[in-house]
Amino acid sequence: MATKTRGARPARTGDQLGPKSANYHTHALTRGLVLLDLLASAPSPMTLTGMHEHTGLPKSTLVRLLAALTEMRFVVRVDERPAYRLGHKVMALADAYVSSVDFSAAAGSYLDELARETQQTANLGLLDGREVVHVCVRQPDRPLRFETSPGARDSTHSTGLGKMLLAGVAAGRLPAHLPAEPFPARTDRTITSLDEMSKEVRRTGRRGYAVDDTENSAGLRCLAVPVTVKEQPLAALSVSGPAGEFTPKRQKEYLELLHATAGRLADDHDVVAVLLGMHASMSEP
Repeated sequence: MATKTRGARPARTGDQLGPKSANYHTHALTRGLVLLDLLASAPSPMTLTGMHEHTGLPKSTLVRLLAALTEMRFVVRVDERPAYRLGHKVMALADAYVSSVDFSAAAGSYLDELARETQQTANLGLLDGREVVHVCVRQPDRPLRFETSPGARDSTHSTGLGKMLLAGVAAGRLPAHLPAEPFPARTDRTITSLDEMSKEVRRTGRRGYAVDDTENSAGLRCLAVPVTVKEQPLAALSVSGPAGEFTPKRQKEYLELLHATAGRLADDHDVVAVLLGMHASMSEP
């Protein structure tokens, strides 16, 4: 009986495989790459029959391609059906790809535009235990602005980035990402209890953005939104600046720009690859 693979791409005929620029001399390479792409999209090992159904390639051709990929350790045969999955050699390529990406340039171009359009400081942050790590920062070209730098750390309980990141944490894990009660009061508006913070995080999750209303620094406001990839919040994106400039009208404009920029970041494969690596390396308390 034919094997159906959930999540794999629709079948393509042999003539449809690969780019139109492929010629006789590149067909073997193109088909091998198509097989790797197909295996990467499958949630479980694929049988030879399954690959035949999805690619339209003759089984004899698939056997030859798989033999070469297996010998090079890009593919592993897992049983006698036979079925195959990606091999460890693919990880070396993935690691090399991620390490070659200039994250500051890749993500920074989006934050540059956001800082220019809002005239506020744009900041991309990740959750690391009980802290927020600023991984990319761009500032507007003006003397009055919020100052921070990549690599700087801040509190989760008093910042817009922190609240937005906490909104993606399971309720039972929330205390592990917060300081001991009472939380340090950065200003007279800082939330200092777990009960109130839990309510604030739920509000943040429902509305889809976080607000730091002079809670981390007197006179400073911040709005933050999630950067979500495949329903997983990987990071948070914010703009921060003088509280008096965050009028209701401006806040609406800022949020539109934040959501649009977060969407572009989530659609950029280079940015997402590095964020995934960073996210995996962050500590759990």
